[in-house]
Amino acid sequence: MQTAIAQINACSRAQFVQLLGGIFEHSPWVAEAAFESRPFAAVAGLHAAMVAAVRVAPHARQLAFLRAHPELAGKAMVDQSLTAESANEQTRSGLTQCTPAEFARLQELNSAYKRKFGWPFILAVKHLDRATIMRKFAQRLDLPAADEFERCLANIEQITRWRLDDLCGPPQ
Repeated sequence: MQTAIAQINACSRAQFVQLLGGIFEHSPWVAEAAFESRPFAAVAGLHAAMVAAVRVAPHARQLAFLRAHPELAGKAMVDQSLTAESANEQTRSGLTQCTPAEFARLQELNSAYKRKFGWPFILAVKHLDRATIMRKFAQRLDLPAADEFERCLANIEQITRWRLDDLCGPPQ
């Protein structure tokens, strides 16, 4: 069932955070901060307010925000502790159907990435296949940390826009 922007605007603070707190992975503080920007004329305005909350956050909070995300085909997927949104995205991209060799390669990439950057690899995987995901993963290991940090934030922005569209319906 989709939620209209008018319904979102009518929510109390607690309802707003409960409804939108999971849009940004394990970061209800984003919804809490965006609440003050109501009313929203459209989903785009809601998304912009949530993105702005992340972008103005101190670097340490942004880093903790990145670290709250699960690895692709990582421990959270294996032990089935992903959020419903992440599980759906990883399943739709085929990450739950990895061959043993693909899974091993993803684990190797996850380890190398986390060692280099200190947070999990984040990629908007909704419309990507496993081969593309692994290629992008390997390519991004070569980036400087500041560039990769920015890429992760940009990918989260795309992921969360898709999640809001799933909740509220595609843009009109």
